[in-house]
Amino acid sequence: MVPSSYYIATTNDQKLRIGRTIGYYAAFIALGLISASLGPTLPSLADHTQTRLSEISFLFTARGLGYLLGSLQGGRLYDRKTGHPLMAGMLLGAASSLALAPVIPHLWLLTGLMLLLGFTEGAVDVGGNALLVWVHRDRVGPFMNGLHFFFGVGAFLSPLIVAQAILASGDIYWAYWILAALLIPVVAYLLRIPSPAIQHAAENGGREKKPLRLVALIVAFFFLYVGAEVSFGGWIFTYATRSGMSDLTSAAYLTSAFWGSLTVGRLLSIPLAARLRPRTILLSDLVGCLFSVSVILLWPGSPAAIWVGTLGIGLCMASIFPTTLTFAGRHMTITGKVTSWFFVGASLGGMTLPWLIGQLFERFGPQSTMFTILLDLIVALGIFTALMATSSRRDTRQA
Repeated sequence: MVPSSYYIATTNDQKLRIGRTIGYYAAFIALGLISASLGPTLPSLADHTQTRLSEISFLFTARGLGYLLGSLQGGRLYDRKTGHPLMAGMLLGAASSLALAPVIPHLWLLTGLMLLLGFTEGAVDVGGNALLVWVHRDRVGPFMNGLHFFFGVGAFLSPLIVAQAILASGDIYWAYWILAALLIPVVAYLLRIPSPAIQHAAENGGREKKPLRLVALIVAFFFLYVGAEVSFGGWIFTYATRSGMSDLTSAAYLTSAFWGSLTVGRLLSIPLAARLRPRTILLSDLVGCLFSVSVILLWPGSPAAIWVGTLGIGLCMASIFPTTLTFAGRHMTITGKVTSWFFVGASLGGMTLPWLIGQLFERFGPQSTMFTILLDLIVALGIFTALMATSSRRDTRQA
């Protein structure tokens, strides 16, 4: 007979897992709110700092560099420090950065602030993924899909909050202050629940030959994909307003539509992932992204085309990142070091391509945004082709 204390302990353990999972989901909603805030406020930040778009676009680079540093350092911190206070501290730092952003009059000071904001984002991102795995272990799959879904929820809500705040106040001050205030309840919740025990990787002797070519191709693919995602999400607001197709409020709604379609796409991709091979999903996603950007370019003055293209590229981009990770796991052993290189590629892409678009925007006009993203996706399709060939040869040798 099983003692009643066993059932009580099991129930308490389940409640604790649920409570922790809710905290991580809330943290990723907050992360989405932070991540999607820069694009709709970029022109106003340029006005506040009296700079041109080509100069203010450096904020993407600073934020991406901070994210890269936060991702690399975050893994070490979570291996040594208690998880929930660390994540709460990072979110508190992000809230402080958001609150200060609209009142800083100098670009160099704002750049430093964005570097700090990016660092906190990277640390929260790594922490959310790591802590969720420690809580659910080998049953983490559906919970991980949910984690990234809630990031999309936050990214969808952020431009809506910005649009309504600008509409009500006429500037971006309250937009940033409201976003900062929304992070505080998440900080308080994380501090209330105990952190999971720190997990340490077991040594495997390092006998497996490292697939360096495969890793390099996946890193390059992440560089190109994340560069396209961050560029579209960050520049679609300015592209729509400077092209004369949208006013400030409508362009904010357009940005929100992109993140909303990305979120819906992640939800729809869950059953698809159970039925289709990763390479089939990735190829379909890339072709859909190219088609969506082409729609915007072929009808440059059409509001309908920009809405169709935005919704289409959001849906098609939704499953690329998690599906690529799934693909990698099927063809190599995923270690912490390999995962960090994936994040390095993603971070570098997220800070390089948006900066490049900022340099081209004023010189060649708004259309340079979509042409740059289109070229990036074409190169990504070429890398994907090489990736499929390399993985097939590797599987054949191992068989």
